[in-house]
Amino acid sequence: STAYYALFHTLCRTCADLLIGANKAKRSRGAWRQVYRALEHKFSKQACRNKKIISLFPDAIQDFADTYVTMQTKRHEADYDPYLRLTKSEVFADIAIVKQVIGAFNAEPKKDRRAFATYVIL
Repeated sequence: STAYYALFHTLCRTCADLLIGANKAKRSRGAWRQVYRALEHKFSKQACRNKKIISLFPDAIQDFADTYVTMQTKRHEADYDPYLRLTKSEVFADIAIVKQVIGAFNAEPKKDRRAFATYVIL
């Protein structure tokens, strides 16, 4: 669950920072919070699954979208399947993947991340 939520909150923050503003002193706190909270799990997952659109983004954003879908699916399994058993090494591998994907995503140009943020939130 935590690995997925790291991706989810990275995306929420990206949407709010790039659509409203990252500078706390220059942005509307209410507007920033509204955009941050506007990201919906189901809608964003469906958007990330749309290969026709996702393929238009740089590789790091495509990787973020793919990992987002995978980790959301794993989160559902972890939270709702009482028979699911994961090893420590599986969990650590997922955490490492998520860290790498978030780092690469954050390194992408703002214009590409802004376009992706707009796509997944609207």
